[in-house]
Amino acid sequence: MTLKDYLRGLGNDQCRSEFAARCGTSLNYLKSIAYNRNGNGKSAKAWLAVAIDRESRGAVSMEVLCPNFDWVYLRQRLK
Repeated sequence: MTLKDYLRGLGNDQCRSEFAARCGTSLNYLKSIAYNRNGNGKSAKAWLAVAIDRESRGAVSMEVLCPNFDWVYLRQRLK
C-alpha cells in the first residue's frame, strides 16, 4: 500500500496527525512525501520509513518509502 492510500484510509486529519506524531514527524511532512510535493522525487529518510512501517503495522513498506537504503545488508547485520 502506498503512503498516500494509507493516509487517505485514516479518515480525517486528526487521525492522520496522530499517526504522524507516532512516526515522529508532522502531517504536512508525511503529505509532502505521499504526494511528492517537493517535486524532486525524494523518498523518506530511513528512520522515518522504519517509523511509518512500524506504525502502519507493515501496511506501508519501508522498502518502498526508502528504496535506496540497503535493507538487505541491515537485516543481515541484525541476525
